[in-house]
Amino acid sequence: MGMLENDWVEAVGEEFKKPYYAKLYKFVKEEYNTRVIYPPADDIFNALHLTALKDVKVLILGQDPYHNEGQAHGLCFSVKPGVEPPPSLENIYKELHEDLGCEIPNNGYLVKWARQGVLMLNTVLTVRAHQANSHQGQGWEQFTDAIIHAVNAQDRPIVSMLWGRPAQSKGAMLTNPNHLILKAPHPSPLSAYRGFFGCRHFSQANEFLKTHGVEPIDWQIENI
Repeated sequence: MGMLENDWVEAVGEEFKKPYYAKLYKFVKEEYNTRVIYPPADDIFNALHLTALKDVKVLILGQDPYHNEGQAHGLCFSVKPGVEPPPSLENIYKELHEDLGCEIPNNGYLVKWARQGVLMLNTVLTVRAHQANSHQGQGWEQFTDAIIHAVNAQDRPIVSMLWGRPAQSKGAMLTNPNHLILKAPHPSPLSAYRGFFGCRHFSQANEFLKTHGVEPIDWQIENI
């Protein structure tokens, strides 16, 4: 578990000193030593490393990392280059195409978004191979809640995209009147047709940012 290096240290660094985090660290270290765990340990905090708190424009919440080999690298919904985009990400691309005309790329590597200020945060940051939700309830939720609170405390225009019930359950923490909260069903094949398709969150986010004098996000992912 690598350490934080940017302004997230000041924002959430106190969490590392709390008893729950000591228990979480011990649990996660043992899991990596004895099982196959995703993402690679050095990638656990990639969402924070790639998007400093001062740069956050958009918050997208996921649940836990992808649990198949080679997929997860620390950003929710994103997969490493060369890995086929999972169904939820394919549906995100379809909505982007309908909403903003973005061409559907041949990869699911979303680092371009992170570098523009899109914080792609899973609420649980590790998972056992092929066992979804296997690291829930171990303490990650408390840590990522601290991250969400830090985003909420930023008194500048920020958009939160809450897709599906688990993400929307975090909405109670997002109380800043300077922020825009967008809610829709999850983009998974099970629920995308219930309202994710047609939600137009990406154009709404960019309009909100532009209206408040903030550079919008270029959502187009290039082919690799």
